[in-house]
This record gives sequence, structure tokens and C-alpha cells, in this order.
Amino acid sequence: MLMPVEQKQIMLNGDEAVAYAVKQCDVDVVSAFPITPQTIIVERLSEYKFNGEVDFEFIPVESEHSAMSALVGASAAGARCFTATSSQGLLLMNEILWIAASLRLPIVMAIASRAVSGPINIHCDHTDVMSTRDTGWVILITENVQEAYDTTIQAFKIAEHPDVLLPVLFVLDGFVVSHTAENLWVIKNDEDVHRFLGGPRKVPKIKVMGKEVEFSLNPKNPVPLTFGPFDMFDWYFEHKVSQFAAYENVPRVVKQVNEEYGQLTGRKYGNGVIETYQMEDAEIAAVIMGSGAGTAKDVIDEMREEGIKIGLVRIRLYRPFPAEDVLRALRNTKVVGVFDRAQHGGAIGGPLFLDIRSTLYDLDKKPIVVNYIYGLGGRDLTASLVRTAFDELVEIAKGVKKPFVMKYLGVRGE
Repeated sequence: MLMPVEQKQIMLNGDEAVAYAVKQCDVDVVSAFPITPQTIIVERLSEYKFNGEVDFEFIPVESEHSAMSALVGASAAGARCFTATSSQGLLLMNEILWIAASLRLPIVMAIASRAVSGPINIHCDHTDVMSTRDTGWVILITENVQEAYDTTIQAFKIAEHPDVLLPVLFVLDGFVVSHTAENLWVIKNDEDVHRFLGGPRKVPKIKVMGKEVEFSLNPKNPVPLTFGPFDMFDWYFEHKVSQFAAYENVPRVVKQVNEEYGQLTGRKYGNGVIETYQMEDAEIAAVIMGSGAGTAKDVIDEMREEGIKIGLVRIRLYRPFPAEDVLRALRNTKVVGVFDRAQHGGAIGGPLFLDIRSTLYDLDKKPIVVNYIYGLGGRDLTASLVRTAFDELVEIAKGVKKPFVMKYLGVRGE
């Protein structure tokens, strides 16, 4: 059993916390292009490199598309790889995200989430992250600076787990978390992080023509492997299904890593895939992702003192979607309010709302599910706004107010 390690408390903003964790993870290659509000992450990493504090290869490239392309090659050669981006940079990178996932490359990427143009906006919402939902990457969404640090370390262990071997991206809300300084606990000795990760990246072995070989492009140890071949209709389907099978292992591994990290540091995040708050007897529930959960918890505490049975489910693992855990958490509720910080793109509601509603569809006694779109372009989610929405959920539960499908929270004219 892993035992708690020595830690120290320091003040960092979210971007700096991510960079600090990456420095401790014995990374081999970092490739990135600057974009607000992610830039501080790679700035700090370049400073660590310049100061001789790390020995990874730092590749400054001409675009985010090139950054991910470089890491595909490096990861295929057996390197532990990291990058970070935001918004338009993530969209430019999108083509290569699919390739990284299909090649089963355990690349780790941080996203300082930011609204997508246009109009041009540099502040937080989750619309950029939603562009990655179907790429095959594992997606984790953090609440605060401490969790951003801890999740960075966990992400490498999840990605490189032999039952997963998929790229992992994790999200910290732009400016709200990326540029906010907090006191956080960090692992004091880098060697303890190395031990938690199991040392340098271990390249898996596979059988090719009856011979066990490393699954990597290694010129010193050439093997009869092809990475990224052309695949016709006679085998493409089967190859994709074998990739999908790895997704089924992800929730179990995320839970396992969350438990192991809890033993190491004393910090866990729910069961790893969701975090529940005041849900034991909740009749009304809010479902949310990211930094807005902190404000929602404060309002829930206030309403609990008034005798209102309300709770919260925070989605930490967004892809693959933890449907079974969500179902268990919400099955006894009367009303569920789903809070999306993303554009709905013409659908009947936001992306998280559609996932939650689908998850609850087969229940014999389904709760009423309504959707709030909030915080686009960095609009603040204040406690008063949250209370307005929660009071509305109470009225729906009492039958005083008619349910709706989707509305905008905190926008002029609503």
C-alpha cells in the first residue's frame, strides 16, 4: 500500500501548478505553441528547461497542429509527452487528436478552457473542450488549482496504464483557475512522483508474427510494425471497435488511480469519475463541471440550512461518460438542473444536458431534467445567479413552476 508522502504548501496559479506538476513527472518531450490563457504553462516549462531543472526536449513549433503532430511522432517512439492549448489552438489541433487516439498514444494535454471565436473572446467557457468529445481522448475536468496540480500527475498514470493506453486531456477553467493564485499542497520530492508513475514510461509489448516486440518506432530496435496505415473497409471497422474496447476500461482505471493518489497524498476527488455533494437524501440535484461547482456548493450549504434537500453532482470524467455512476447518484431525485458552460450548437440543450438526459432515460421513474446555459465568454457565475436557478428547481419540484427544457442563465433579457 502506498503511504502518504512529504508535501509542502506553496502559492501558484493554475497554469503554474500544471507546469510544476509536469516538471515532476519525468517527461521526455514537450511541444507547444502559446495561446491565452494557456501560455503560462509552457512559459514556465521553457524556464525550467533553460534553468536546467529538467532534461526533456522542448519543441517550440509554428502552430498547435504541429505541436500535436510532433508529439505523435515522439510518443510513437516511446517518449512520455505533454502539451497544452486553448480555444482556437485546440480546434486547429483537432485533426491530429483523432490520430493520436487511434494510434493508442498516451499523450497528456492541459486545456485552459476558453470561448471559441467569433466574436473573439479570451475568457472561459467549455465550448472548446466540447470539440474534442468524439476524438477518443479521455477527458477530465478540474474544479480548482489544487485539483489541476493533482490531475496532471494522475493523467500520466491513467494514460500509460496498460489497460488504457489512450491520450488524456484535462481541463482547468481559463482565467478563473488558470490565472488565480491559491495555496496548494505539492509533493515535495520529485522521486515520489516518479515512483507513483512507476518510473519512466514503459512501452507495451505486443506479438507480431509470433514474436514479442515493443510497440514503438525505435530505430535501434526496428520491428515489423506500421503506424498509421491506410485502412480499407474490410478491416477499418474492426480496428475502431478494438480501440473503443479500451474506453470501457477507463472509468475503472481512473477510480483506481484516484484511490492510489489518495493513499499517496491524502487527497481524492469523489470516486475519481464523479464527486457528489450533499446527495445522500437530495430530492433536487445540480449537475455541473469545472470551477462553477465551488460556488454551487456554497449555495447548497445555505439552502440546506433552510431545510431544502438539494445536492450536487460534479462530473470529473467527462469522456468516456460515467453513466453508471451518474445514474446511481441521481436515480432518487425529483428534479435535476444541468449546468452547461458551452454553446448548444442548435441541439435541444447543452452537451452535458444531453448526456445526463440520455443516462436517465431508462429509469422507470425519471426525474425532471432541465438545462441552464451559463457563463459563456467568461460571464461570472455568481452565488445570486446560482440561487436564482436553484430556487426555480425547488418551484419545479413543488409543482409551482412548469418545467422547461433549456434557458440561458445570467444573460440580458432573460
